[in-house]
Amino acid sequence: MIVGLQDRVVLITGAASGIGAAIAREVANAGAAGLMLTDRDTTGLETIARELHARHFVADLASPDAPGKIMQATLQAFGRVDGLVNAAGLTTRAALTKASAAAWDMLFAVNSRAPFFLMQAAVADMLARKAAGAIVNILSINAHCGSPDLAVYSASKGALAVLTKNTAQAHMADRIRANGIHLGWVATPSELHMQAEILGRGTGWLAEEEAKAPLGRLVQAEEAARLAVFMLSDASAPMSGVLADLEQHVTGAPR
Repeated sequence: MIVGLQDRVVLITGAASGIGAAIAREVANAGAAGLMLTDRDTTGLETIARELHARHFVADLASPDAPGKIMQATLQAFGRVDGLVNAAGLTTRAALTKASAAAWDMLFAVNSRAPFFLMQAAVADMLARKAAGAIVNILSINAHCGSPDLAVYSASKGALAVLTKNTAQAHMADRIRANGIHLGWVATPSELHMQAEILGRGTGWLAEEEAKAPLGRLVQAEEAARLAVFMLSDASAPMSGVLADLEQHVTGAPR
């Protein structure tokens, strides 16, 4: 089985660090013909764009017009888009009893609305060219339920999970595939900051959590990246509408 992305133009959000950066590197290694990276972190985005000799576009997905501008920049640079990876996301904590309307709006704007309109724009280009394409959405294992403090985050990822399946069904006959990864706990830079600083657990939280994990570690960003590239590639065809759990615990099994 050959997993390659030769002759493909791929757009990746959240590419400045963490999951998005790992996917960008794996996509580049898979031989993508064109790579557009986007993030709100200008410095991080410019760094990885230089590393991978990729094009980049700085944008904040909280802005309603960001998806359109990102896709316009991609089409101006490459003339088409063959693959889309929605890897950007916010993990702001917001429980049922404490969540504000502002937190709800922000999480849904970045985690649900922006991916939806990026999918809309990508599919529009594929349909106009009568070309096949692939979309991969980075979801969360929390979309199955989530802890109490992740109520709104979980809901936003659950919404994107349904949209992934809906897109897959709507465009199966167009050879446009959409799949998702229900990703487990990954020690990304943003998560390290969230746990150590914002939640006040200090620097020892990672070792504490890894000691509890079946594999003795958390899921790695590179593992998510390999699965994303597989889903983007023809090696996974005709798979569409699949939401894969990438976690150390089987959903529904006793803990």
